[in-house]
Amino acid sequence: MCGILGEYSPSNSLPSIERFKKILDISKSRGPDESSIKSISGKVRFGFNRLSILDLSKEASQPIWSPSGRYLIVFNGEIYNHIELRKNLGVIGENIKSHGDTVSLAYFIDKWGINKSIESLEGMFAIGIWDRETRSLSLARDFAGVKPLFYGCNRKGFVFSSQYNQISCHPFFIDEEINRSVLKLYISQHYIPPPFGLLKNTYSVFPGEIIKLDKYGKLEKKRYWSFPEFDNSMIDYNDARNIIENEIKNSVKEQLISDVPLGAFLSGGVDSPLICNYAKNYITGDFNTFSIGSDSAIHDETHQSSKYAKALNSKHHIEKMTSENSFSYIDDILRKAGEPFGDSSILPTWKLSHAASSKVTVILSGDGADELFFGYERFQSIAKNHWLWNYPFYVRYLLRGLDRLIFDDKFINECVLSSSPGDSHFGLHSMQTKDFYNKLVPGLRNIPFPESFELYKYSNPKTKNELLHMIRKVEFYGMLQKTLTKVDRAAMANSIEVRVPFLKKKLIEKIVKTGIETHSPMKQRKKILYDLLIKSFRNIKPEFNKKGLSIPLKYWIIKNYRNTFCEKLLDEKFCHFFGIEINKMEEIINDHINEKNDYKWPLFTLYSLAVWNDNKG
Repeated sequence: MCGILGEYSPSNSLPSIERFKKILDISKSRGPDESSIKSISGKVRFGFNRLSILDLSKEASQPIWSPSGRYLIVFNGEIYNHIELRKNLGVIGENIKSHGDTVSLAYFIDKWGINKSIESLEGMFAIGIWDRETRSLSLARDFAGVKPLFYGCNRKGFVFSSQYNQISCHPFFIDEEINRSVLKLYISQHYIPPPFGLLKNTYSVFPGEIIKLDKYGKLEKKRYWSFPEFDNSMIDYNDARNIIENEIKNSVKEQLISDVPLGAFLSGGVDSPLICNYAKNYITGDFNTFSIGSDSAIHDETHQSSKYAKALNSKHHIEKMTSENSFSYIDDILRKAGEPFGDSSILPTWKLSHAASSKVTVILSGDGADELFFGYERFQSIAKNHWLWNYPFYVRYLLRGLDRLIFDDKFINECVLSSSPGDSHFGLHSMQTKDFYNKLVPGLRNIPFPESFELYKYSNPKTKNELLHMIRKVEFYGMLQKTLTKVDRAAMANSIEVRVPFLKKKLIEKIVKTGIETHSPMKQRKKILYDLLIKSFRNIKPEFNKKGLSIPLKYWIIKNYRNTFCEKLLDEKFCHFFGIEINKMEEIINDHINEKNDYKWPLFTLYSLAVWNDNKG
């Protein structure tokens, strides 16, 4: 796992090498083992910070030229099927000296070209490629968006990087204005989804996308993988469970390849205990597992995770996080995120990653399972009202009122008052109403969301199963991207690589092919995974209440964060610059502190924005 940086100037006006080195150093925690730079004719410059995982020798150093000398490549990530793909190279593949995936990638691109090579890869990656023959620059990101890849393109030139703040502080983009549409999206969704960047003319590569900048400055985009379409299959439950179990096991085994110490995050839930159980069968020696608790009993899952650790016979490490021991580094965490990020679970994720970094360099995680196996309550909240969205609003409003009055909200929920399932889905991720945000940030009231942001623009399909599939697809490109952002920023700030076995193309495609009814999503969340968990840990009763690295942020803001939150959020320059109504902000803070309302989400989201604004240059 590494940090990559590249810049291109068609007019031969690259910044100084000293400035480039300073920008490259921003991602030093992503690759503390080695740094290197290669320049080409004053137009192209690639930089690389290395975190050595596979092939610790100089053979795997980057930037790397392909064997023919045509392509210059920088690559961040892991390719799990590269040894298998080498067999398709014939004798050439047999004679490759390095056992690392970096060298394999260079051979693949030389042999098959960029597009075919990228399409064949199974893994997580962000790749930059300069084609010396066509004088074109290509970027590629893994199908799920596990690894970040940002870029900016304007009249001065083109820049790409692993961290957004390497774009925002680059001489080409440091004077770019805030994109108010993206700002509005960030405030309402609490993170910046791909393919957007907060500054004008800056972006992130969408998951499963290849971007090419040709010698004429024309930008082309190609999607090489998309989430599978709806499949109405109905497979025998036991067969589906066996298929999925085998695929998860295979994925875990593939992702254990490492030349450095490896461990796993272990929660008290279902996903990571399963991953750990399958991993232990292939690990010799100590198996290090890590979990985190807090000073809140309802958020702490270390008691349950310790049960799993004992069953696994792992070397278990527990961290405790409190408002006191997190206060000193909250700004540092948010600054290292490189862009505004409004999900407070980045704090315990950072703490957990920090603890793990003293023991291992590679960590397995259970991320991705909630999105794929209907793990969130909102699947049921939205889908239960499927039949009602075809009626006019007044009918839905009336039936909702009657249900509340007679049946105490048993059959119909608030979601049905939205104009469509997609609009309801968007609202569930916003945490507050549109009216709330309009009053808090009136400067954005008439600003539309980005025109190309169409994730939640879906209407009511014919069947409930189609709706459930649509919700799952949107969660994959929505909530999952926020989760992956959190994990990547927190882990890489501590120089550790996180691998996610649930996010394998073949596994996802097989999950979809098992159909919807097989999973019984309206009756039980993650049914197949819970059954596999019970099978794996027969003497441990699973917990069904999801906690997900949560912290009692509401009370931490009241207890220890109050003064620093007030200082940043009530700063006149900050409020004026972002169009925030300072009197409304003060009212919200006071209501939160006095426990009249819980405003932790908008407060943390805007606090993160303030930290980024102080450090963006």
